[in-house]
Amino acid sequence: MDRSSLVSKGEDLADQVLRQTKHLLPHIAHLCLVGTFIEDGFRMMSQWGDQRDYMDNQWNCGWFLATLFVIVNLTGQLGGSVLVMARKYVEIACGILLGIILLQTVAYSVLWDFRFLTRNMSLVGGVVLLLAESRVEARSSFAGLPSSGENKLKEYLQLGGRILLVFLFVSILHFDPDIYNIIKNLIGITFMVLVAIGFKTKLCSMLLVVWLTSINFYFNAFWMVDSNRPMYDFLKYDFFQTLSIVGGLLLLVALGPGGVSMDEHKKAW
Repeated sequence: MDRSSLVSKGEDLADQVLRQTKHLLPHIAHLCLVGTFIEDGFRMMSQWGDQRDYMDNQWNCGWFLATLFVIVNLTGQLGGSVLVMARKYVEIACGILLGIILLQTVAYSVLWDFRFLTRNMSLVGGVVLLLAESRVEARSSFAGLPSSGENKLKEYLQLGGRILLVFLFVSILHFDPDIYNIIKNLIGITFMVLVAIGFKTKLCSMLLVVWLTSINFYFNAFWMVDSNRPMYDFLKYDFFQTLSIVGGLLLLVALGPGGVSMDEHKKAW
């Protein structure tokens, strides 16, 4: 079996899975995508005093502003997630979640940590894809065709979401000279490029979902670690952030890459 035949069979399988799960897939994608916000919101609730004291010590901002930071994070993440899952005011919810990501990036000095910064950028990509999906649904509820401006905005949102989403894989590349890491890096870089340019997007996204989910459950099994150990929180954070990126990839499977992609240009050829 040659390569083109294998890819064609893979695409047929991806289309078949999509047809069978088209009504369920968006709900799973949304739940995965907001998973990290829900987990962090409940963490803020259970560690209220610790989070407040951390922000006060980190920024010397005083009890009031530190408490306000915790309240904004808690209500913004949980409230935005509920709106996304209920499919109510999704554009507003996306704005809230993007604001929370920006706030945490500054508050926790994520800008100076390359690994955490790339993961946050991937999370932004997932939320941007969710925003693109909400615009598609909003336009489809009205009679007539959307304007070219609306189409362009949706397409650029999908392009930006795709590009940002693959930043996660930059954070998991390890350049150790052993065969396992070399193979993993080659797979990761190949899929990063293919998803970013929108080539065989649904198939690549589906393969990445399987690959990332397997890695996530194997390497980030926080439930296997004593909850009193620092590693527990670290693994839990990684697990839910990766789960959110999986949600973004599932949205790509459901929606496709959009107009600014190799897949769409191939149709024009």
